Amino acid sequence: MLGILLGAGFSKWALDLPLASQLFDFKITPFGIQEATKLERVKRIKDNWDIENPGEPAEKFIADALVRQDIHKELVLWYVVRRLSEPFIWHDRYIFRTRRHVLMIDEKRKYEIDGMRKAQSFISSLIAAKQISGIVTTNYDLLIEYSLGTKGYNYGVRGQRLTGRGAYPVSQWQQPVILTGNISIAKIHGSLSWDENGYYTDGRRGLTGNALIVAPTPEKKPSELLEFHWDLAKRILNNTTDLVVFGFAFNSYDQAVLDLLESSGKSLRRVLLIDISPKTDAARSLWPEAEISSLPPPSESQEFISNWLR
Repeated sequence: MLGILLGAGFSKWALDLPLASQLFDFKITPFGIQEATKLERVKRIKDNWDIENPGEPAEKFIADALVRQDIHKELVLWYVVRRLSEPFIWHDRYIFRTRRHVLMIDEKRKYEIDGMRKAQSFISSLIAAKQISGIVTTNYDLLIEYSLGTKGYNYGVRGQRLTGRGAYPVSQWQQPVILTGNISIAKIHGSLSWDENGYYTDGRRGLTGNALIVAPTPEKKPSELLEFHWDLAKRILNNTTDLVVFGFAFNSYDQAVLDLLESSGKSLRRVLLIDISPKTDAARSLWPEAEISSLPPPSESQEFISNWLR
């Protein structure tokens, strides 16, 4: 069985979404005065923190913000999920006003986003080549969901109903959105389309900052609210013999994820690392019995993996 592990490098390759170290580039277009004001406040908070903590990484800044019980925490969390939602926002223009949305999972206009088809082609090539045990990801974005559509995946429960309407202009009441696909996705750090109350048909929680995520901080720990997804990841990895790892950094401070990969990867025979700088030594330390190979990230049309999958 083939398993897939996708890290931040996958979203960086496909859509140029920022890695944790690049999050605070402030490349978002604010919508209205209120959002512009929030963005400026985050910039000032970050600038002041940088002065007091020269050379410290962005993950440390986020960690420091999260321990505060004031507006700093709220603003920084809002910014993180808002930045990762930026490529997926579209606007409706009416006579008197403009409204914005985050793309529905089944929305056709998602293919207007540069790199979307590249991500879809990569995932589809793996699915077509071999039986899939599932997909495990540390990413919050909806690239996998957009690539597969609601007929292609589930969150561990096939037939689960999502909250919200379907692809524009179909409403929820006319046609409920049901996850009917066979491929399970374990999003162990949460998602822009989730909150504490459930799963949704779009990622609008990335606009409000209320998404259920484990923020990118050093030594981040699993949330109790995500326990089901960690258990799902264990089941996927336990059933995997061949694992494709795209863009996962094997950071030493991500100990909880490393422990998961090590303890649940006992059946692995082969591992393929796809990365600009593959961490082969880190992979061998986790899976000493597995054959470790590596490839650079593929070009859009490159048939890069077929020989390895044979």
